[in-house]
Amino acid sequence: MSLAGATQDEVRRHNLAALARFLHDHGSTSRSELVNHTGLNRSTVGGLIADLVAVGLVRETEPVGRGVGRPSYGVEPVRERAYVLAIDLRVDRAIVALVGFGGEVLGRREHRFRKGQQREERILAQLADVCRDLLAEAPRRAVQVGVGIGVPGLVRQPDGLVRFAPNLGWVDVPLADHLRDELQVTTPVVVGNDSDLGAIAERLRGSAMGAANVVYLSGQVGVGGGIVIDGALLKGAQGYGGEVGHMRVNPQGRECRCGATGCWETEIGEPAVRAATGASDTESVASIVARAEAGDARARQGLEEVGGWIAIGVANLVHIFNPDVLVFGGALREVLPLVRQQVEDVLTGSLPAPGEHVILAAPALGDDSTLLGAAEAAFAPLLDDPVGAVAPSSKGRRPAVTA
Repeated sequence: MSLAGATQDEVRRHNLAALARFLHDHGSTSRSELVNHTGLNRSTVGGLIADLVAVGLVRETEPVGRGVGRPSYGVEPVRERAYVLAIDLRVDRAIVALVGFGGEVLGRREHRFRKGQQREERILAQLADVCRDLLAEAPRRAVQVGVGIGVPGLVRQPDGLVRFAPNLGWVDVPLADHLRDELQVTTPVVVGNDSDLGAIAERLRGSAMGAANVVYLSGQVGVGGGIVIDGALLKGAQGYGGEVGHMRVNPQGRECRCGATGCWETEIGEPAVRAATGASDTESVASIVARAEAGDARARQGLEEVGGWIAIGVANLVHIFNPDVLVFGGALREVLPLVRQQVEDVLTGSLPAPGEHVILAAPALGDDSTLLGAAEAAFAPLLDDPVGAVAPSSKGRRPAVTA
């Protein structure tokens, strides 16, 4: 952000946002660290901290360190002061969480959709019920600053219309509007692609922390990709970028739910893994991998076949995007240990430079990458204007200190 020509209030809001973002991302720190991070002088940082303390977003703690010189007081986010509702909507279930300032999960629910109850209206009704149930447990006096939801499909930006989610059977579903009406929230409702949100979370708090170029793969029934280039999420013209699961890799392959033939997800998604290994429709990928590791020849052979297709797709992505880290999310993280060598062999045998550089990683956030990414998207209003988000009447002026 350029501050040339900015008003004093705009500069202060920018500096408050920088402090709030650092505390949200890194947790407890010291005044000295905040001075070093922002480049502002000590008295300015002290005044900004006082503003955040006044609205209850942070608290000061005992001095940090016992070295030479004046001790530096600690500063930490108050997780119960502000929170978001985060949702990871999948084909078979919804995971819902309250996430406090600083990124800590305050409460969560998981609801599985029963077979025959997966039509659009039933999913939305059940989702709203789970959200209301969890919101009833929100911390007292806390401010809800947003709602974030990840879905496995194409999401139009900025209005949150789910244009096409083939594995859910959705076409043109106004998800943001529906949730806003059902939950009667006045804060922003942000809808994003599940893989995009997974990439955001893993880059901020996970196995790709700090990397400038990241590809995150979400592998469940379908396969999606979240792509970060030079620190910015690749969105495309209307937010539809990153649909890597629909790369055509096998012209003689299966028909995809999108209507095309030979899409990558038809070769490496959960149904493909089960078909290749002779598993039942209900056996988990983790169970299939366990059988292969225990010596089951059919499971091992099938996973080797799937691994070949994984390697082809990964090589394409590495050559196109040249990532620092490629994260295997969802069910793909279960398969990674058994197919890693196949993928590395293909990368070594093709264009060498990008393949030598990339790190192949499992998600450090486990199964919660999309959920926590949805939370980060919902926190945007707070992190852009922390005082205004939690104390709207104080927007544009220094807040009064309250009890």
